[in-house]
Amino acid sequence: MAPPPSEIDLPAPMKLQPDRSDSPTILGYGPGWIGIGREGLAQKIEHSLVIGSRGEKIDWQCQSFEDLSASHFEQLADLRPELVLFGSGTRLRFAPPQFLAALMARRIGVETMDTVAACRTYNILAGEGRHVIAALLLEQPHGCD
Repeated sequence: MAPPPSEIDLPAPMKLQPDRSDSPTILGYGPGWIGIGREGLAQKIEHSLVIGSRGEKIDWQCQSFEDLSASHFEQLADLRPELVLFGSGTRLRFAPPQFLAALMARRIGVETMDTVAACRTYNILAGEGRHVIAALLLEQPHGCD
């Protein structure tokens, strides 16, 4: 027979605190845009972007998946993160392995996912204090120039 509730030994209480990060945070996203915030400021971005947990924010010069080249990924390797999240646009597409050579040579991990998933994953990893870079391909919705 189980002891009454007042006699059950409970573990020590766990202190829960909200995550706080000095990293830029992705606040929202939609077709062709993401919102980035840091220290009370928010900005709407409507072009491809590299954002990093150590404050990196670089325009990524590509408008579509087809514009990508090895030099785009060499730029990411030069930032020397522990992990790159590649947001491949509106759907999951993998960069050719030869594009990733600079990252592999420096033993930098790469995770590929659609851009929306990369935004969510970036926030989690940056909030944990990891040195992560998100390379986010933002494609304009069809019918927009």
